[in-house]
Amino acid sequence: MKALTQKRRHPFAFVALLLLGLLLTGGLYAAATTVNEAQASNLPEGYSTEQVEEGERLFTANCATCHGMGADGTENGPSLVGAGAASVEFQVGTGRMPMQMHGPQAQEKPPQFNDEQTSQLAAYVASLGSGPAVPAEEYLDTDQGDASRGGELFRINCAMCHNAAAAGGALTEGKFAPSLDGVEPVHIYTAMSTGPQNMPVYNDANIPPEDKRDIIAFLKNDHFQSSPGGFSLGSLGPVSEGLLIWTLGLALLIGSMVWLTSRSS
Repeated sequence: MKALTQKRRHPFAFVALLLLGLLLTGGLYAAATTVNEAQASNLPEGYSTEQVEEGERLFTANCATCHGMGADGTENGPSLVGAGAASVEFQVGTGRMPMQMHGPQAQEKPPQFNDEQTSQLAAYVASLGSGPAVPAEEYLDTDQGDASRGGELFRINCAMCHNAAAAGGALTEGKFAPSLDGVEPVHIYTAMSTGPQNMPVYNDANIPPEDKRDIIAFLKNDHFQSSPGGFSLGSLGPVSEGLLIWTLGLALLIGSMVWLTSRSS
């Protein structure tokens, strides 16, 4: 005990304690700096830390039941790591998420979250891993798009499911391609970039942003939205047209027979 006391009174004891304190302080500072840099590196471009934090709170309260606390997925919902902000913009912005009920595919309904909350959720999901981002405004400006070229691209890539008139159509196992009438440009774009439901993913390598803008311009073209040929009959093509002709033809035929028999009597 006496020897320990003598060591404490050693002239270099204060220097040793000072060096030890500096080492501990420097180590704690370096660790804190590393954590902050890691958090900053995970911050998605275009979003703030506050948006990510608020988005995490919204996610925990409304989405974690199906997608898991860390958005890594459960038996009731897929992982959202790498899904990107565009996926949230489409699914949440169109009201498809949170789902009202389980079924072949999520149904469109009035959105549960406003634009600010949707952006916060998108920020949080984007912070989990790189994925498709929400497009810049320049790629949503239909005035800069080529509607004629967009129509060609639409018929090549989209019409087989959504119908040549973008009226939608039935798919397998109770799924369907929805009508694109009245859909917001940002939701058309994010649907192409994320491939929701049965839809394939059209990334920038398949359809560049400028081509996506042309397709949106085509869908928003006033001439395309009108029916210069007369009644659209739901824009379902030969199905509705054949049904009308068959029904109208039978009615005319029966009416003619009744008229002829009434004259002969």
